[in-house]
Amino acid sequence: MFSRVLNSSANSLHSINSVLDLYKLGVRCSVKLNKHLCTETCKDDAFNDDAAANEYDIVISGGGMVGSAMAASLGNESVFRDCKILLLEASPYRQLSSNLPEKYANRVCALTPGTVELLESFGAWKNICDMRKKKVRRMQVWEACSDAMISFDKNAMTEDLAYIVENDVILTGITRRLEAFQQDNPSLQVMHGAKVERYELPQPHLRDDFQKPLTVLHLDNGKSIKARLVIGADGMNSLLRKTMQVKYVEWDYNQMAVVATLSFSEATENNVAWQRFTPTGPIALLPLTEDMSSLVWTTTPDNAKALLRATEETFIDSLNAALWDDSQKDGFTKRALDTFSSALSFIKPEGSTFRQLPPHIVGVDKKSRAAFPLGLGHAVDYVATRAALIGDAAHRVHPLAGQGVNLGFGDVVCLRDVLSRSRQDGCDLGDLAHLLEYETLRQRHVIPTMAVVDGLNRLYGTSFSPLVLLRSLGLRASDACKPIKDYIVAHGSKAT
Repeated sequence: MFSRVLNSSANSLHSINSVLDLYKLGVRCSVKLNKHLCTETCKDDAFNDDAAANEYDIVISGGGMVGSAMAASLGNESVFRDCKILLLEASPYRQLSSNLPEKYANRVCALTPGTVELLESFGAWKNICDMRKKKVRRMQVWEACSDAMISFDKNAMTEDLAYIVENDVILTGITRRLEAFQQDNPSLQVMHGAKVERYELPQPHLRDDFQKPLTVLHLDNGKSIKARLVIGADGMNSLLRKTMQVKYVEWDYNQMAVVATLSFSEATENNVAWQRFTPTGPIALLPLTEDMSSLVWTTTPDNAKALLRATEETFIDSLNAALWDDSQKDGFTKRALDTFSSALSFIKPEGSTFRQLPPHIVGVDKKSRAAFPLGLGHAVDYVATRAALIGDAAHRVHPLAGQGVNLGFGDVVCLRDVLSRSRQDGCDLGDLAHLLEYETLRQRHVIPTMAVVDGLNRLYGTSFSPLVLLRSLGLRASDACKPIKDYIVAHGSKAT
């Protein structure tokens, strides 16, 4: 009797083990099948089918600098070699010219080393260097209400802090690489003259990732395309962001940035970026050549309009006065700052960095003057199922620190790396799980940067004596502390 029970138990145990073995085999087969499906998703056997021809793995909406860099960066990665990637650009196709215009454009960017590293990774930086750029070895910041100043450089000006490049030159350099990638890889496509009129985003649910509906993009030419992942690089008025229905925090600074191309009285090495804070906003001079710089003058809307209407002589006089005028300096702050500087000199005998004088402006390009409004904007969420935001579609920042486009290029680096890992792990490119990793990583970098820039703009937008004193003492102390300045330079230089 006991032996029959024992045998029965053994048989039952054997049956259970058999069931478990079958279950494990099924799980392994399922995992392999899912991974195979994911790996093969970019090699759709129905590629030539009409339906499959309108389905893409990744669609990038917006062919500006950041959107084009996103497409080129993905096209350069071998892991995406078999993925169908489409860049949508609303403007019509233009043949790239081999000749640069003689005059410099009035919209420029200060590209950080982190951004340069991204552009180098897919070959665009060489194209930019073959056109034109200007290195920045030093940056000097000072204010109108006191003698406080701070300067930044790398290893006693032996390394470049940033590079000033026209927006058109950046986009041309990236576009040339995109065209080269297209010739080598037919899976990477660019569609010009196509604007998205409406998005249909799938709703999150519990079904398997590969069964989730694709995002549908309805174009203004009557066509519709589908995507496993759509990346919104469609600017501060992003249609994709609005379709995602994410909360968007924004406000207007009641300021405008006046831009222009300036010429100096004499040629110099001109490798210094200058910025002076005034109560109406900062004035920045960004080097272009030995005797030319690009102006970004933040001021009130009324003053901006007056500057655009002013004659060349009046404009130049107003600019030189804003750079050199000392009438707004506070006497009490000056005395307190002198005392503080004397104390710092006793503690730190080598003293602060030397003060350079800004160049004297003698001319402005007649057709270069323009103005645009300034504001802050930030999407609480950067991602949704099968959707992600990059660049100005996700965040908009004041130009005083030159971080706007660099933050966008940082988005490109981060999203590229996240999608690469997802592809290597055999996951769906549009799955929310790994897209949230991109959002978390970027917001940890973007939000503090935006907070600092916004705070600086507000702090220096007042001539209230106690605040002038506090910010002057803080700026003077920071200038005397090399570790603080090195940290600021390092944070501003990295892409992510």
